[in-house]
Amino acid sequence: MLTTLQTTYTDTRAGDLAWCLGKEPLPALAVLDVEIGDGQNLRAQVELRLLGASHQVLVDAGSDGCSETVACLPGSQAPLPLGVARRIGTWDYEFAARIETLSAGSFAGRAQELLALVADHPQGLAGTFPGDPHAFTALLVQCVDGGVRWRTWHAYPQEGRLVATRTRISVLP
Repeated sequence: MLTTLQTTYTDTRAGDLAWCLGKEPLPALAVLDVEIGDGQNLRAQVELRLLGASHQVLVDAGSDGCSETVACLPGSQAPLPLGVARRIGTWDYEFAARIETLSAGSFAGRAQELLALVADHPQGLAGTFPGDPHAFTALLVQCVDGGVRWRTWHAYPQEGRLVATRTRISVLP
């Protein structure tokens, strides 16, 4: 699903993003609820949330859940980590982030490619910010081998920077 977000562009630099686990749901500009399952043991409700300041993913798998927020968080001075591994209840949680710097032409092409990938995907949510068609946040969730994986992209055309994250939560053996 692709939507135009009705807000001003809040997080204006890739370096302003911070990561947080366990945050309560924040006010969202767009939400997509997705049911994930592997047809065997895994069933989870996943809520993809576009915030004015980037994204939040909420996973509810019955007795266990996970809340990931990547956004401009007031008072946060910590930079976005390159990688994190944690145990959350009965889940293994892995997070990775990278920042790409692209030329103007490459940035526009990559932005169009990512928006096309997510816009028509039944488990994808993308929102563009008013004023620049290449300013966007996009999320895509999938069920994979006993777990849930999501990828996100945060575009900063004024800097030519694209922040990509990938997260995987897997049921502990």
